[in-house]
Amino acid sequence: MRRLKFVALALAAWCGVDAATIAAQTSAPKPEIIRTGYGVPHIYADNLWAAGYGLGWVQAEDYGARVIHGLVSGRGQMGRVFGRDSMEGDFSRRTVYAEAQRRWASLEVDTRDVYDGFAAAINDFIRANQGRFHPDIAPNFVGWDVLAREMSPVNLAPARRLAQRALGRPAVSAAPDAPPGDWEGPTDGSNAWAVAPSRTASGRAILMRNPHLAWTAGYYEAHVVVPGRFDFYGDFRIGSPFGVVGGFNRNLGWSTTNNNVDTDEVYAVPLAPDLVDHILIDGRPMPLEPVAVTVEYRNGPSYSSETRQTWLSPFGPVVERADGQAFILKSSGAGEHRGGEQFLRMMHARTVAEWEAALAMRARANSNFTYADRAGNILYVWNGSLPALPHPSGGDSTVVRVQSTKEIWSRIVPYDSLPRVKNPPGGYVHQENSSPHFTNLLAPLDPAHYPPNIEAPSLSLRSQLGADLIGKPGRKLTLEGVLDLKNSYRMLLAERIKPDLLRAAASASNGKVREATTLLEQWDNTTGPETRGGVLFEMWWRLYSRANRQPFATPWAITEPTTTPRGLANPTGAVEALVLAIDSVTARWGRIDVPWGEVHRVRIAGHDVPVGGCLGAMGCFRTLAFQDDPDGKRRVSGGDGWIIAVEFGNTPRAYSVLAYGQSNDPSSPYYGDQAPMFARGEFKPIAYTRADVEKQAVRRYRPGQ
Repeated sequence: MRRLKFVALALAAWCGVDAATIAAQTSAPKPEIIRTGYGVPHIYADNLWAAGYGLGWVQAEDYGARVIHGLVSGRGQMGRVFGRDSMEGDFSRRTVYAEAQRRWASLEVDTRDVYDGFAAAINDFIRANQGRFHPDIAPNFVGWDVLAREMSPVNLAPARRLAQRALGRPAVSAAPDAPPGDWEGPTDGSNAWAVAPSRTASGRAILMRNPHLAWTAGYYEAHVVVPGRFDFYGDFRIGSPFGVVGGFNRNLGWSTTNNNVDTDEVYAVPLAPDLVDHILIDGRPMPLEPVAVTVEYRNGPSYSSETRQTWLSPFGPVVERADGQAFILKSSGAGEHRGGEQFLRMMHARTVAEWEAALAMRARANSNFTYADRAGNILYVWNGSLPALPHPSGGDSTVVRVQSTKEIWSRIVPYDSLPRVKNPPGGYVHQENSSPHFTNLLAPLDPAHYPPNIEAPSLSLRSQLGADLIGKPGRKLTLEGVLDLKNSYRMLLAERIKPDLLRAAASASNGKVREATTLLEQWDNTTGPETRGGVLFEMWWRLYSRANRQPFATPWAITEPTTTPRGLANPTGAVEALVLAIDSVTARWGRIDVPWGEVHRVRIAGHDVPVGGCLGAMGCFRTLAFQDDPDGKRRVSGGDGWIIAVEFGNTPRAYSVLAYGQSNDPSSPYYGDQAPMFARGEFKPIAYTRADVEKQAVRRYRPGQ
């Protein structure tokens, strides 16, 4: 009987690091931290270990248990600390943790120093706050604990569902599909612009970064200075120093936006006849390896354990076996551990060549990167670990059946073959999660020039509005002007289809419909807090689009990328939905002409203020998602929250706002304190030079003192 391969944690994870290491962590010089307005930390460190320490300390101050529980989760110990109902994620995390340990020594010393410093800060913070955290959480974290927190487990569920469909079995969906055009649609995404000196009033490049995720996503604003190494200002993600990083140094900056890199293929390989647990590849049997993962969980005053077994092929994990086939997932992002190393090199970079050399590591499996620098370069790269396929792409809908290793991908597409736009005509690049082909409308990319598994051409309404705002020729932009455009209240969906709705409703004899059409005619198609008509239009779109799988008369077309979709496919149904919307809005808010901001609110930290913006799917660039509160108002739950823009002069000049604040602790003065400023569409000037930091300082300290 084949012996199982057990994935186990190293002794350090269970028993803690040795006393000498703890003593060294405790006695090492700590960074100076200066907090400016709104609690933004400026970390001045003598070396990279101290920089990591500073990031760990301020995150623990502001997010406490979330940071520490993230490291516990990265170890795969949630069940051991919190009990059986918390252990589900431990099985995949335990495998990732073992991989982090194996690969730790292959990281550069600089990168390991940052991780080690971060872990040391968390240990010191736990010791300094005894009784605040679960008693089973000991101050014994090490650098690879932080690395493991950043590494992502391979998600087997989509591959398993695909295999089940290939076998003709009903697949259990992870979540019900949202109806087409659902008003709460997807909110994960980002906006990013880079503007060349030819388009700016100052003759200097400008970069704007605007991720929009849930307001629990944990973007964290910070400034880290290591003399002679880097002077970096931007955003980190709570729980680690390198989860995802965007921002700028003295010479350059970048933004990340989500893209749609297909990193996975599911292969159906014949099982070897007359042999147990073997596949047949290249005409020869090849064994599958059993992998058992054991997870401990708290069971009253003691502990119990559970073991689960999976199977591993030389090409990746086996997600299903049936009908004489093994279904195998091969993922280009599996086991990648160098993401922090890549971001650290990018933070060090001084030129576009150095920055691209770091990006070419491809340690981040998927992301667009938008770039600008002091030399005047602007750049967009559709980056990712894209497999170089020897077969047509299976995508997320087809299993690829193979019998030889030559039919299975074995390398990724070279960096130089990825879609990119550098210093294009018109002096801008824009990215809002659409495909790379229309990043600059004056220099569109030809799909025929790129691998066939590059995502298909697309240009969403939000992307079209972004291109229109930033791409208009003849306009010389200022940094402040870029931020004004970012906060545009336009709703492109209304511009495209409201005329058809008004024509369809013109002949209606219903008095309520006539009143509604008058309101919509007078509405300026924006979501400014004082505007009237948008609430009715939003409700109408929700009802109409849910009832019509294809709501537009003319869907989006690559031949008309900036004028489609448009019109209404079902004018009669549109009028019927308008009648329902009138009744719904009246029942909820008492009248159909309720102002947008009376309904749509920012509610956090005791603030309850009106806000403008809507879903990107409705063509809003000021992208916000909402949830219904018991009183009928709609509270911001995601979308715009972190916005930063920088102009690259001899000294960078920048503004930012972090809507939900530097802390998630309701007792912190930095919890939600920027929300009113965000709702008003305002920004705070960034203190970047030491002199400006000193002028704005509200607190200075060294951790532990």
